[in-house]
Amino acid sequence: MSDSSEKLAGHEVAAWLRRHPGFLKQFPDLALTLVVPRDDGPTASLASYQLDVLRDKNRELSRRLADLGHTAQINERLAVRTHQLTLALMKQDSAADTLRAMAATLEEDFDGDLVRLVVHTPVAGLEQAPWLQVLAADSPLLGPFRDCLKDGEPICGRLQPEKNAVLYGGRAEEIQTTALLPLPGVGLIAVGSHDPNRFYPGMGTLFLRMMGESLAVALQRFG
Repeated sequence: MSDSSEKLAGHEVAAWLRRHPGFLKQFPDLALTLVVPRDDGPTASLASYQLDVLRDKNRELSRRLADLGHTAQINERLAVRTHQLTLALMKQDSAADTLRAMAATLEEDFDGDLVRLVVHTPVAGLEQAPWLQVLAADSPLLGPFRDCLKDGEPICGRLQPEKNAVLYGGRAEEIQTTALLPLPGVGLIAVGSHDPNRFYPGMGTLFLRMMGESLAVALQRFG
C-alpha cells in the first residue's frame, strides 16, 4: 500500500511561503528554529547573529522549564507520600506500631535499601526488630552523632565509617550514601542506599524534616 501522505518539495514550500508572507507572524516560535544562512565571507549579518542568540536562549529556557517541571513532579510525589506517612503514623495504636509504619514507609516509598532507626528508650514489642537499635542518649556509641543530634540538622551524602558502623553494623560496607535525620530527644533515622549518587550534600531536606516531626509528635502520644 502506498503512503497516502505526500512530501512537499523545497520549491513548493518556498512558493507557498511567498504567497503567504505573514505566515511567521502567526507562528513566531517557528522563526527561532529556522536555520538562516550567513553571508559569505568572514562577516555575518547582524540579524543572523541576533537570531542565533535568540535561538540559543530559547533552547536554554526550554531546558530550564523542563527541569522545573521534572522537579515539581518529584516534589509533588514527595508531598503526597509525606502526607500519607503522617496519616499512617497518627493511626497507630502503639509506639511499636508507629515505628514499624515509619520503617516500612521509608523502605517502600522512599527507595531506602537499608533503613535504620535509633531510639533512646526501649520500645515494647520491638525487642527483635532488625532495623531498630536502642542506645541511651549518653551512650558512647553516639559520640560521632553528638553535633547533629544537638542541632537537629539532616545530613545527606557519604557518612564517616564510624557512623556507618554504628548505624548498619555488619552491613556498613554495602551502604554508599545515607539520608540521616537526627531527632533530638528521640534518636536517629537513617535511610541508606547502595547508590553512591542517591543522597548528596545540598539536596533538599524539607520533606525529611517534616517526616521527622511527624514521627516525634506521633510518639509523644505514648510517652
